[in-house]
Amino acid sequence: MPPVFTESNDPLAVTVGNLLATQKQTLAIAESCTGGLITHRLTNIPGSSAYLIAAVIAYAYEAKVAALGVTWETLNQHGAVSPETAIEMARGARDKFSATIGVAVTGIAGPGGGMPGKPVGLTYIALANANDVIVERYVWQGDRAQNKTQSADAVLQLLQLYLTNRNP
Repeated sequence: MPPVFTESNDPLAVTVGNLLATQKQTLAIAESCTGGLITHRLTNIPGSSAYLIAAVIAYAYEAKVAALGVTWETLNQHGAVSPETAIEMARGARDKFSATIGVAVTGIAGPGGGMPGKPVGLTYIALANANDVIVERYVWQGDRAQNKTQSADAVLQLLQLYLTNRNP
């Protein structure tokens, strides 16, 4: 399939969208610290409804439990910003919406909220398919807006690597 030509100035989102569409993959997104930025970027592309099934912004613990099936045990033992929570969010999004791929991001965007062992900028990203899960850890050094943008970029880059069989 040829690339989608669009007015979007977001080539990474366009590339990911093209890969999802040509591979007939579907995507469900669970966002926390990015507040919908990933979904915003993908839905700026005409035709994104062909692959984007659903997106959930689950900021509070209760939302992560109710909307995505994250367990209270995981949240109480590991916190919202942890690889365990990111994995449950990605799997929950994928399963709840019957997508072929689920991605999730959870982190501390800042400027406050950091603590020993969990600094401002700490972010976990997870991608789940039917058989496997990939989780990545980042510590961004920017302000709140920069941390959100870097997190969204990292999710799209992970999707691109996964869809081109260049798993990290």
